Amino acid sequence: MPTDARKRHRHFVLEAVTVAERFRRPAGQGPKTSIPERDRAEQASRLLSQLSEVRKSAIQARKAQEEAGLQLDRLGIQVEFHSFRDIPLLVERLARENMGIELRNVREDDGHIYATVFVPDGKLVHFEKVFRDYLSRKTDKNDQPIDNRLLVDSIKRLRVATLRALWTDDPALFPNEDHAVWWEVWLSTRHDREVARRFRGLVEALGRNADQRSQPSMRTARGQLRFPERTVVMLYASLEQLQEFFVILTGVAELRRPKRTAEFFESMPKHDQYQLLTALLSRTHFPSVTDVVPHICLLDTGVNRAHPLIEPALSHTNLHTVEPGWATADHEGHGTKMAGLALYGDLADLLDSEDHVYITHRLESVKILPPVATDDHDSRHHGYVTQEAVVRPDVVAPHRLRVFAMAVTAADDRDAGRPSAWSAAADKLAAGADAESAPRRLLVVSAGNVDADQWQNYPDSNETDRIHDPAQAWNVLTVGAYTNLVFATEADVYDEPLARAGALSPFSTTSLLWEKHWPLKPDVVFEGRNLISGPHRPLNIDSLSLLTTSHQISNGPMSLTWATSAATALASRFAARVMAVYPDLWPETIRGIIVHSATWTAAMKDMYLATGTKTEYVRLLRRCGFGVPDLQRALWSVADSLTMVVQEHLQPFTRGSARDPVLGDMHIHRLPWPREVLEEMGGAEVEMRVTLSYFIEPNPSARGVRSRYRYESCGLRFDVQRAVEGESDFRKRINVLARTGGEGADRPSGRDSDWLVGPNGRHRGSLHSDIWQGTAADLAQRGRIAVYPTTGWWKTRPKLERYEDEVRYALIVSIRAPDTGVDLYSEVYNIVTQATALEAGSVAI
Repeated sequence: MPTDARKRHRHFVLEAVTVAERFRRPAGQGPKTSIPERDRAEQASRLLSQLSEVRKSAIQARKAQEEAGLQLDRLGIQVEFHSFRDIPLLVERLARENMGIELRNVREDDGHIYATVFVPDGKLVHFEKVFRDYLSRKTDKNDQPIDNRLLVDSIKRLRVATLRALWTDDPALFPNEDHAVWWEVWLSTRHDREVARRFRGLVEALGRNADQRSQPSMRTARGQLRFPERTVVMLYASLEQLQEFFVILTGVAELRRPKRTAEFFESMPKHDQYQLLTALLSRTHFPSVTDVVPHICLLDTGVNRAHPLIEPALSHTNLHTVEPGWATADHEGHGTKMAGLALYGDLADLLDSEDHVYITHRLESVKILPPVATDDHDSRHHGYVTQEAVVRPDVVAPHRLRVFAMAVTAADDRDAGRPSAWSAAADKLAAGADAESAPRRLLVVSAGNVDADQWQNYPDSNETDRIHDPAQAWNVLTVGAYTNLVFATEADVYDEPLARAGALSPFSTTSLLWEKHWPLKPDVVFEGRNLISGPHRPLNIDSLSLLTTSHQISNGPMSLTWATSAATALASRFAARVMAVYPDLWPETIRGIIVHSATWTAAMKDMYLATGTKTEYVRLLRRCGFGVPDLQRALWSVADSLTMVVQEHLQPFTRGSARDPVLGDMHIHRLPWPREVLEEMGGAEVEMRVTLSYFIEPNPSARGVRSRYRYESCGLRFDVQRAVEGESDFRKRINVLARTGGEGADRPSGRDSDWLVGPNGRHRGSLHSDIWQGTAADLAQRGRIAVYPTTGWWKTRPKLERYEDEVRYALIVSIRAPDTGVDLYSEVYNIVTQATALEAGSVAI
């Protein structure tokens, strides 16, 4: 029986089921660093000779920096260290923060590792001491070596850094033009929040000198993005100018190429549907302006509020723009198309029906793209613009339930999962880290589209075209596209649709080619349109598109749309509808519920699951996310399929006895488990799904993924009690502090292999979901779930003093026993109501 045909119940939103305890991870067998020993005399002699050359350049650099008026604490030189081929460079040991020696960036190329380090004036003596101690095999008073052998033996070469040593973007994109271009400049804060102001002042002074020599004037663009250890600004300068002033710009840690936004598809032919539109409006029910309902805030080209389908849901006070000179009206059409889908979904479904339509949310719009692309617009940092756009409606209505939807992405996929300034800004906005009292936010972002020139290579093109910036952001809901549109009605169409029903859309980009440590993206997929296999190349067909609103009403009120932009609008509508039913749930929770409700289609499984291994499931996730969300499953529990939701705060780190941060708490969740009913079901096949959703605070820099300079503030993991272990053994397996006398509990025989993805594959990013399948008798013993921390920069960067902060998370657990006729919901309801009688208000149902 379909889910929506049965009696529906609200999900269990549980409280008072969590027990906190101090946590320490059991010791693991991590990879060991293997660095071959070298001839000490030869190695030290070579490095000391190279250091001598660097010292000569440092003297010249100090003179130039003093003439430029740099303050004493900003004098210094950038030094580049090279590794031997296929030998790791111990980059973290190059930094000495108490001396001001800072690791600026780390790059890899052709088996070599390159690290750029800023060395303050007079501090090169530190490396000289390291090399001489290495040569003399110096030891401490306990006869322990202090010669840094592993570090020194990992260094092949050191030299004064050039401008290219700061380039952490795709090497092929390094500007070689003679004329001035825009650069994305990542400044090291070094605990100096005024670094952007100082940099702008220096550039202004250098620009005046350039004017006197008839050179292009260097200048910076308005705005900046601030992160805990980096500030990002935009600089307009020629390559020659940057090379000339490189030694003076000591605060620059990285250089990258700014992103250009992708061009939107031109609107397709309009159809006169005025009569149908009037009929639709007569049976559509909108919430009033005064109703407390969710709002979808579209960050796009603006919205034409005059459209009769949009005007009832969009107040003029909810129209914004990041530049007053742009006005708020939609100049291009994309924003109005997004608005129609965000309100109604595919209009074709509604116009073909006579049912009443109930809109549960309203709209907001922030125009973030200019009417005419200009060079000045290219200078605007998209992360900064996004930040400005998000803040505007927050100021007008700070307590409003809100979903932000953005289908504006970069035109290329070169980040390959690596955080950018734009994606880090999105993460920061979601986490509410942009201001002291900023709220946490739900951002729904498009994954970006496959290049049209690659359509003929479908489905391989989905795998080779990677997700576009900023959709690699950890905290956002990244939306890809699939399609069920396979029936072309045009009379002159004879070719087959490119994608089969339920398959990935030809437009959808993926993260299959990302390094495995980056998040599993997209998170979910929504309808994004199909193509027809033409004689020379795939073709756009009107009947395989989605119907939405047009910004040029005089040419007809309806328009066609497609691709991941359409999917993003549909996803934002889905999120708003969940938020309308559960207004007290956090943005982290709403994101988790959307993913938790998603399933893979038969076509996805047929295409990507040959044998059903965990590796195949991870690859499926990197193509299709967790699948297609189901609104009924997201909103309601039924008798044989129930969902429990827990929202909690956890302190992942704390100050240890040596004042250095250590791991803090873990949580054990004792869920109202239908144990007796499950035991009675015996060998019946059942399913449990667990989803953990939280937001990290970003700290972006190109200084190593797993170093102490890591991107995420902290990580969380979940683990589930196994059938053969009691709660005590479960705690001991996860938490070394729960073990008696330091000894671990007997581990269950074998591995807990009935998870589809497994712990090695699911713990990527800040959204983890997995499905366990087995017998009801086995599931009966699994009523305890642990959530525990892993490391992050809150712990590894103690000088930033964030190690006592808390992280919020949502834990979502479902039990499904389809086709069994067993009422699991009533059993859990009885357990919950008994607990409620003992502690009033402990559970909201």
